[in-house]
Amino acid sequence: MNIKRQKYIRLTLSYLVILFMFAVILYPVLWIIGSSFNPGQSLSGSSIIPENASLRHYEKLFDVNQSNYLYWYWNSLKVSVSTMLLTVILVSFTAYSFSRYRFVGRKNGLLTFLILQMIPNFAALIAIFILALLTGLLDSHLGLILVYVGGQIPMNTWLMKGYLDTIPKELDESARIDGAGHFRIFIQIIMPLAKPIVAVVALFSFIAPFADFIIASILLRTEKNYTLAVGLYDMVAKQFGAEFTTFAAGAVLIAVPIAILFLSFQRYFVSGLTAGGTKG
Repeated sequence: MNIKRQKYIRLTLSYLVILFMFAVILYPVLWIIGSSFNPGQSLSGSSIIPENASLRHYEKLFDVNQSNYLYWYWNSLKVSVSTMLLTVILVSFTAYSFSRYRFVGRKNGLLTFLILQMIPNFAALIAIFILALLTGLLDSHLGLILVYVGGQIPMNTWLMKGYLDTIPKELDESARIDGAGHFRIFIQIIMPLAKPIVAVVALFSFIAPFADFIIASILLRTEKNYTLAVGLYDMVAKQFGAEFTTFAAGAVLIAVPIAILFLSFQRYFVSGLTAGGTKG
């Protein structure tokens, strides 16, 4: 009876902890969603279920005469998708090289990547700004994309290399005996087996630039070139004068592409993330 009671108590405590964490995570999200439907402009009177709910703030965001939100949304999607594609391509080739080949400087290269991933991008803001200014990439999405891709390569290379190390090298050898070249082995054998880690890298490399504010605020100068984070900050701080409920509506819409991408990659996400960290 004591054992059953102990199990019951442990199970109850576990559910209480999960419920508490669920409430801590979910309440701010529901509150922001409720605020976006609040007809007023202040967040102080907002609630999860607002009275006299209105779509006025969403209509304002999509009205090009009142807001550049659609431009900002398109800019964020363009920068994030471009970053994701370039990162997946470069990281795949780099991780495959480190995983399958032995060459001079391999260990030093991996050590360099390990050190670089410990340094956040904003630690080099001055250098990034000066480099963008000298190369003529200031206030351009290309410069922003290159910075994001460069910042994504070290961590994701280690993550993908760990996953590729778990794929048996006998598959490479068998294909090579059948006459397959290195590139064909990479495309037709390794990459199909590496779909879980590719999905993880793609998700990470999409979310980071989509939600970034610091680097984008340093490099972008023209309002129509702003990404969502910079544009929404400008909306609250300068353009419309503390319209926080409109900001809440814009923030809610930010989650839409991230949620779609996560749900699309969900079946790969857990296996890719766990396997990528098992072997260095």
